[in-house]
Amino acid sequence: MKKIIILGLVVAIIAVFMVFDLGQYLTLEYIKSQQASLQDFYQHNTVLTILGFLGIYIIVTAASLPGAAIMTLGGGAIFGLVTGVIIVSFASSIGATLAFLVSRFVLRDSVQNKFGKNLKSINAGIEKDGAFYLFALRLVPAFPFFVINMVMGLTRLKTWTFYWVSQLGMLAGTIVYVNAGTQLAQIESASGILSFNLILSFVLLAMLPFIGRKIVNIIKINKALKAYPKPSKFDTNLIVIGAGSAGLVTAYIAAAVKAKVTLIEKHKMGGDCLNTGCVPSKAIIRSAKFLSHISRSKEFGIKEAKADFDFAEVMERVQSVIKKIEPHDSVERFTGLGVDVIQGEAKIISPYSVEVNGQTITARNIVVATGARPFVPPIEGLDKIKYYTSDNLWELREKPEKMVVLGGGPIGSELTQSFNRLGVDVTQIEMAPRLMGREDPEISELVLQKFKREGVKVLLNHMAKKVIDRDGQSFLIVEHQGEDIELPFDTLLVAVGRAPNTSGFGLEELGVSLSQRGTIEVDEYLQSSMPTIYACGDVAGPYQFTHTAAHQAWYTSVNSLFGIARRFKVDYSIIPWATFIEPEVGRVGLNEIEAKEQNIAYDVTTYGIDDLDRAIADSEAHGFIKVLTVPGKDKILGVTIVGEHAGDLIAEYVLAMKHGLGLNKILGTIHIYPTLAESNKFVAGEWKRAHAPQKLLEWVAKFHRWRRS
Repeated sequence: MKKIIILGLVVAIIAVFMVFDLGQYLTLEYIKSQQASLQDFYQHNTVLTILGFLGIYIIVTAASLPGAAIMTLGGGAIFGLVTGVIIVSFASSIGATLAFLVSRFVLRDSVQNKFGKNLKSINAGIEKDGAFYLFALRLVPAFPFFVINMVMGLTRLKTWTFYWVSQLGMLAGTIVYVNAGTQLAQIESASGILSFNLILSFVLLAMLPFIGRKIVNIIKINKALKAYPKPSKFDTNLIVIGAGSAGLVTAYIAAAVKAKVTLIEKHKMGGDCLNTGCVPSKAIIRSAKFLSHISRSKEFGIKEAKADFDFAEVMERVQSVIKKIEPHDSVERFTGLGVDVIQGEAKIISPYSVEVNGQTITARNIVVATGARPFVPPIEGLDKIKYYTSDNLWELREKPEKMVVLGGGPIGSELTQSFNRLGVDVTQIEMAPRLMGREDPEISELVLQKFKREGVKVLLNHMAKKVIDRDGQSFLIVEHQGEDIELPFDTLLVAVGRAPNTSGFGLEELGVSLSQRGTIEVDEYLQSSMPTIYACGDVAGPYQFTHTAAHQAWYTSVNSLFGIARRFKVDYSIIPWATFIEPEVGRVGLNEIEAKEQNIAYDVTTYGIDDLDRAIADSEAHGFIKVLTVPGKDKILGVTIVGEHAGDLIAEYVLAMKHGLGLNKILGTIHIYPTLAESNKFVAGEWKRAHAPQKLLEWVAKFHRWRRS
């Protein structure tokens, strides 16, 4: 109702202006014809004239009516240069701010809700540099100010910032116009006031804030590097610390563009993903899934099937898988690509130099890609027992009897299900009210029920407090609803997340800033607070995925090597991921939780994979596809797939979102029958059916009846 009242008031002002032809009083001819009488009235009624002029000017600018430029000339003609500039400056700024507030109050919420995702980068830019942008626009009188008022009102720019920047930015133009107004008799038209040279001067003036910021940035860089002598020449163009996904791809790209690059790894090539993370976990998931299929033999028409397996051999298979993939990330391969690979512990001793194996290497830039390690919470007594994380779990050769898994996220859930399928009695502990907390509630519930059916004991809302030993038996004490519960175990797996590796190799001594999450604080170019040092992968965040690390690596390599000419802002707009439990969960873009948190309007379309021919034939008829779209349109905001091979099926939506393809394009694409990929087409069909033009179809039905008659 408030919006309607304000909008109605603005419309009423515009209507009065048009109906009574008030624009005739805001013309150059009228002001010139009335100049003498207006000046005389001002001499005898000074305060009334100033207040009247202020009020009219504010109304004109607040309602975005034509005539502000003429009134500015009139201000010079009536009040003179100094008084005119003061009056017009405040009137124009106040009126512009009112127009800004009207736009914000009436339109901003609906615009942000409808186009929130598209405006995300604009909002971020305005939040960071809004004052600069507004100042530059205000300095150039060629830009329609009423448009600037309205557009800025749709952003998150602070009102006070808008006001003072507008007053400061419009001051130069105001002086020019008011000064011209003091010579009103010689002015033939308002458009003649701004010559090409004058507009060019304003444009150059508008560039000053950005030039100034560039100068300030250069000063900051020089200040940060001032204490460190810059080598007269460098041993290499780029030093990369860490040979995980982020470091390997950074080095690969640098070598591909013929830069001299040095890659340093203190442990194993391939990092966590190859040696302790993605590869070994997927290998054990595959073995465990095979066993789960044997237990389901009757579903496939087989009366009885058994498997005789040795736990140690399963774990050895994991190692054999790692060894088969190792050559992809080996020293030999990267040396052959032109990378200078050094195995040793790196120590950054200056913004230009790294010490390794007693040798000091200099480089123009350094990329930190040191990854992350399992986070171990401060649980009393934990340090007194042998516990496992995703780092050392793979050394197990004797099958545990009773395993407790701390953590209900992706890592904890994947390993919980796998070890349970390998015959281990597993209890999973999660302090939150549901598993897979980043996913929508119905997905968490589906995973929970699957785990329970398979025999996993899942304890939600349970917080680990203490580890004790009693008569040679280890117990984990957890708290639930104020009561302590003892859980016996012989193997404890801690899988509650990962912490970035930022200490012990020189960052502290250089004063490199860290974020609140403990990651290296980087800007949109992945540059740290020390200008010569970049970071990518888990150590930089915000995502801890192998594919995101590789994605960031392109930006660190290109920006560090070619930043003197051109830099690129890292793009996180389309980030997919999957959790490889059963049912598998794949996601890209928004889910409902995030859409609601960000106040983004959406439509939901779902398709049950239990209805898909191939899923039925494979006895994998479970799960669903859930697509969020812009209301009334086929533009995809996000997709969640739950079911067999969800991590593979999601790729079609990643491509679609990346290149702006909607559900209509997916519906119009031929998919092979019978495949699981058909489900992507069928969910697009569900969307089409729900958005069919019913009125048009009614007329089509009438047309067909006429044809039959």
